Amino acid sequence: MSGPVEEHDTLEDFEKRTLTFDDEAKSVYVAGSGPGVIVMSEVPGITPTVARFARWVRNAGFTVWMPSLYGTDGAAATLERAQGVFQSACVAREFQAFAGGEASPMASWLRQLAAHAHDECGGPGVGAIGMCFTGNFALTLTLEPSVLAPVMSQPALPLDNPAGTFISPDDMAAIKARLDTEDLTVLAYRFEGDSYCQAARFDAFSGALGDRFVSKVLPDSDAGEYGWTGVPHSVVTTSLVDEAGHPTIQVRDEILEFFTHRLQRT
Repeated sequence: MSGPVEEHDTLEDFEKRTLTFDDEAKSVYVAGSGPGVIVMSEVPGITPTVARFARWVRNAGFTVWMPSLYGTDGAAATLERAQGVFQSACVAREFQAFAGGEASPMASWLRQLAAHAHDECGGPGVGAIGMCFTGNFALTLTLEPSVLAPVMSQPALPLDNPAGTFISPDDMAAIKARLDTEDLTVLAYRFEGDSYCQAARFDAFSGALGDRFVSKVLPDSDAGEYGWTGVPHSVVTTSLVDEAGHPTIQVRDEILEFFTHRLQRT
């Protein structure tokens, strides 16, 4: 066990960098050594539990690249903060939260971050995990050739279509072709009763990607705290129960093993 999660995380064990792609500068928190893994935060931002997961990735032998996409870095997840992020991000051009048929412009920025991480860290390629608002981005990142290990945790977009994938048909076809050609898979996780990421969304991904989409649906009884959502939602952060052998810890370990298998080959 890693001990209690603080109300505020200083993130002082990460190096804070400013990186610019597409003429857009953003802060990125970097830590560790080894192949790169992009850790994309859920709403309302880089919370203490998101940072805890990033440290688990770092400690498993990877260089974490954690971009600040919204919210207050290091602040605890509260309903008030989440509402503020939703109000701003849902209307922001870079996210296009209700545009169910097209990828967000933010996907381009994140793909360039992945390429940058691979150039700096080396190794076979890069891993990526997206959560909630960024869950779908982990899959669109596979349009960047360096991304070999995508993980989607409770992908919540588009907000207005439970069966939407937030990926255009052309991009989905390109993603499927690459997964098939390179024998890659994407891991995906959700809780059964999650109203932000419903069964219809996983059905849509499964229909588009076939057996390249490897999903796991956890019963609601496996969720710890619900947090601001009021439902079992955040599989590897807020709702994770940090106890040896717990199903959510098994998910964490499965993800770390996935990164190791794909990224630490010799």
